[in-house]
Amino acid sequence: MRPRNAELGLLILSFVIALGTYALVDLSRSTAIDPGIVGFAVPFALLVAAGHIAVRRLAPAADPLLYAIAVLLSGFGYGVIRRMDPDLAAVQLGWIAVGVGAFLLTLFVVRDHRKLEQFRYSFMLLGIGLLLLPLTPIGTDLGRAARLWVQVGPLSFQPAEAAKVVLAVFLAGYLAQKRELMTLAVARIGPLGIPAPRHFGPLLLAWGVSLAIMFYQRDLGSSLLFFSLFVISVYAATARGAYAVVGMSLFGAGVWFAYDRFAHVRARISDWIDPWSTFEGTGRQIAQSAFALGTGGLSGVGLGLGNPQLIDPGLRSGTLPTDFIFAAIGEELGLLGTLAIMLLFVLIVARGLHIALRSRDQFGTLLATSLTVIIGLQAFLIMGGVSRLVPLTGITLPFVSYGGSSLVANWVLVALLIRVSDAEAVR
Repeated sequence: MRPRNAELGLLILSFVIALGTYALVDLSRSTAIDPGIVGFAVPFALLVAAGHIAVRRLAPAADPLLYAIAVLLSGFGYGVIRRMDPDLAAVQLGWIAVGVGAFLLTLFVVRDHRKLEQFRYSFMLLGIGLLLLPLTPIGTDLGRAARLWVQVGPLSFQPAEAAKVVLAVFLAGYLAQKRELMTLAVARIGPLGIPAPRHFGPLLLAWGVSLAIMFYQRDLGSSLLFFSLFVISVYAATARGAYAVVGMSLFGAGVWFAYDRFAHVRARISDWIDPWSTFEGTGRQIAQSAFALGTGGLSGVGLGLGNPQLIDPGLRSGTLPTDFIFAAIGEELGLLGTLAIMLLFVLIVARGLHIALRSRDQFGTLLATSLTVIIGLQAFLIMGGVSRLVPLTGITLPFVSYGGSSLVANWVLVALLIRVSDAEAVR
């Protein structure tokens, strides 16, 4: 039980940081802490305890860091969202509860990750269906640029968030089965071994689906995330550079075509290159996020003392607590605060890859790799987009950003990583 005792200590620290974030936001506005802190502390503590007990009972030998980091990011994210809009924070606490519930359910239902492999093609169909669901009549853009949501009555959600986990399971199962065939080289071009042409078929299918997401859903983020997941997973399974070269070439060609033919792609890339020329229009938020990060300096202006509303005045577009929450953190906590967030994601990636390397079955290795790629790449894309390292993709910062679909999907993702970790530790 030593890993669980270490986890318990980290959870206590994470809980204290979450309460500290809540309190500092209040003290930045007045000399007293809102008594409502009890309304956050009690349910959050119960959720954290429930998750810890479940891991202790259902996955006692699992990695001790993953659950604790997820709790820390979720609790801190709640505090930052509350600083922007208390009403959104109340909703976010509900989504944290749903996410932890999905985490518990996943651990309870999936007792052996290897059993998921036999349903790989069912996961493939489900994943593609979820990705393309926003293109159906029940799809909606909720007044934003990208058509990412599905609305059924009062409930709206982003099916792409569930699709990323589902497709990770499919990829792991498919590649575990086809790995040897896809590794065989029938020709060489310089140092690259070229597999048989038929093995590039799945790559072309993934390329087609990613382009459909980019063109018709106007979602550059999901398009890049899913195609990158596929290419990286194939490379991890086969160690054939040809797949990576062909994959990057295909996606580059698709982006070039989209830039030439679609105004929304052209605007996104132009705003990345020079947001100042469109400051009064589409480039305003990217430019203001750069100002926010610059204002934060080394240590920030203080939690609750910045002006994140300049990025999205009045939360009119709803992108501040989702797409640009990292910029708000950078302004108020500075470079040190943003580095702390980045290091937490680096730790998740490091632990995920460690789990993959320790796995004794091919499916477990590839599943852990795919899940780790998802969370690491998603964090990189949004943090890099806000800081103008890469074009802004509009996806959420895992666990930190406001949004139920992403939060629930990422809690399920962590549960699967914990399941693989526990299985390898007890063998």
